Amino acid sequence: MEFTCLSEGKGYYFPPCHILDICGFRVLFDCPMDLSSLAIFSPVPTSSNSIAYNRKFSCSSEKYAGLELNEDKRLKIDKPLDANSLIGAEPHYRTVKNLLLWNVSFIDVVLISSPMGMLGLPFLTRNKDFSAKVYATEATARIGQLMMEDLVSMHKEYRQFYGAEESDAPQWMKWDELELLPLELRQIVFGADGTEFGGWMPLYSAADVKACMLKVECLKYAEEACYGGTLIIQAFSSGLEIGSCNWGISGPKASISYISSSVFSSAAAMSFNYQALQRSDVILYSDFSSCNGLDKFDNDDNCSGAAGNNYSNLSSDDVNSEGHDTLLNDEEYLEEMEKLNFICSCSVDCIKAGGSVLIPIARIGITLQLLERFAVNLASENMRVPIFLISSVAEELIAFTNIIPEWLCEQWQDRLYSGQPLFSHVEMLKDGRLYLFPAIHSLKLLKTWQEPCIVFCPHWSLRLGPVVHLLLRWSADQNSLLVMEEGLDANLALLPFKPMAMKVLQCSFVSGIQMQKSHHLLKILQPRHVLFPEILRQHIGPLETVFSFNYYSENKMVHIPYMKDSELDITVELACQLQYTTLKQQDMNISRLKGELMIEHGRYRLHLGNDEQVSSHPRPLVHFGRIDLNNLLTALQKLDMNATLEEVTGAAGSHKASRIHVSEPSKAMIEVIEAQTVISAADENIASVISQAISGVLDCI
Repeated sequence: MEFTCLSEGKGYYFPPCHILDICGFRVLFDCPMDLSSLAIFSPVPTSSNSIAYNRKFSCSSEKYAGLELNEDKRLKIDKPLDANSLIGAEPHYRTVKNLLLWNVSFIDVVLISSPMGMLGLPFLTRNKDFSAKVYATEATARIGQLMMEDLVSMHKEYRQFYGAEESDAPQWMKWDELELLPLELRQIVFGADGTEFGGWMPLYSAADVKACMLKVECLKYAEEACYGGTLIIQAFSSGLEIGSCNWGISGPKASISYISSSVFSSAAAMSFNYQALQRSDVILYSDFSSCNGLDKFDNDDNCSGAAGNNYSNLSSDDVNSEGHDTLLNDEEYLEEMEKLNFICSCSVDCIKAGGSVLIPIARIGITLQLLERFAVNLASENMRVPIFLISSVAEELIAFTNIIPEWLCEQWQDRLYSGQPLFSHVEMLKDGRLYLFPAIHSLKLLKTWQEPCIVFCPHWSLRLGPVVHLLLRWSADQNSLLVMEEGLDANLALLPFKPMAMKVLQCSFVSGIQMQKSHHLLKILQPRHVLFPEILRQHIGPLETVFSFNYYSENKMVHIPYMKDSELDITVELACQLQYTTLKQQDMNISRLKGELMIEHGRYRLHLGNDEQVSSHPRPLVHFGRIDLNNLLTALQKLDMNATLEEVTGAAGSHKASRIHVSEPSKAMIEVIEAQTVISAADENIASVISQAISGVLDCI
């Protein structure tokens, strides 16, 4: 097996991307898109005084002397970063650059772990050479499709303003223009190591999204999909988001578990089903979110102690008991609830002061939970404040959330079973507290609009969609609040809207497995081998484990040995024909068989061939084994042959061969070496007798 990390990603919104070669098939894990890079572009200006509009790039007719041109570039590069520095052009989108280096026709399977891991998929599927099978859970596929359609819809505003690009290489991507960008923007365009420029691509179309979804096969949790008769593929809940999953792959030579970012006790999605991944031959550990908590891990004595424990001395019952208690505690869940309650509390305070609240968070689970808490908090304060959900897919998304109980956590499933509405937003829509609108300029929205209000809308990059218009409206209002996630460069994201009087609340949500819990998790899973990200080397190294492990880094291939021998299933019809022989040199029964070897449902199977007929004629014997020279000498003497043994050594004194010389009844020689036995005789009858003697001391079947 061979494993290559194509991208380590950047957290929830840009998950990692890997490719695995197993049993001759190439499996791609996730196909994301780095939308945080949109920050280098200027939002579409909505009025002449709203945004310091950076003019559309065009070829200049001015002529410069070489010295003057260089001086002009130096001055522009050294100037401070401001709104005028942003690129005023239709954006390109950054994909996984290393994935573009692969021939897409060589990819056999694509496994999508989350909706965010699906956003770059149309870039692959629109390639005429792409023929891979794409698997995703039903919920991930639907949510991912809605997000892609919404992205295409929001991008239209750019295209309407700037016009369609004449080519795939617009003016802003020319080298002379890029050199004029400030350092901060050039680092994003080219990447930290200067190699990311090749990953920028124009956005796909709505037709590309539709064609992409036709190539996706949807699965339920734990449902088996068999690819090529060789790989058995299953999705298991990861708890990160509604429909998100980890993957299990079983083949004739190994079982693989792919662990993406996972959450043990999710407040919205079905919890992490880690028990389904137990006893895998190999675990591909791809939860980079734990890297964000390394400092906390290092400074926590209890956690550090857990890392240094020798779990190999514990019984499996001790490990399971201690591990399950650690993994399933409510600390993360309670911390998440505190964050959501704090957001609601800050929002209520802003509304009381006459301000509005803007929430451009793309996590479906977080949005649903915030709607639940706003319903309770506003009711407790006896406040009737309109809540708007503005998106081109708002109605489809809310409708979809009402038919997915099997993808949700137990708390929400219990509501359904008790006869209550699955979500509070059902009642909020009925009594006019929640409104769904497809666009900011919707006539119905303008008639319904009321401030103060709470608005959920895309896009979290603050460059696309309704959020741009609403930020321009409220950025000067010191009573209004913007809720955004950590991980996005707030200074760069808010640059076009400065000066900002609006309050900004940055928050982080649980996005994966904490480092201290990962150790307990692996002890419960009991794999035979684990692949960790290189960044975790110093934290995993001291751990004494019962499994082997090594590390991977971006764009470097890692060879993984197969952890088990292949198993062979024999059909009953063929097994009934077996005639066993007991070996002379070993206490073992053995039989010859002949059949048709096939791979079915991930296992090797031997069937009775169509041309196989039970024959009354015995098959010729096959002899095998190592010749016992003393037994051979005895057998020759019983045949009235005079034989002597000679050991032949090499130049360094090592054993080279054994020779048996036959002097009577006629001369012959038997040379026995590691790979073969050679009989040399002038008399054919003598050679035949010697051959029979050798056969007599060997096992045969």
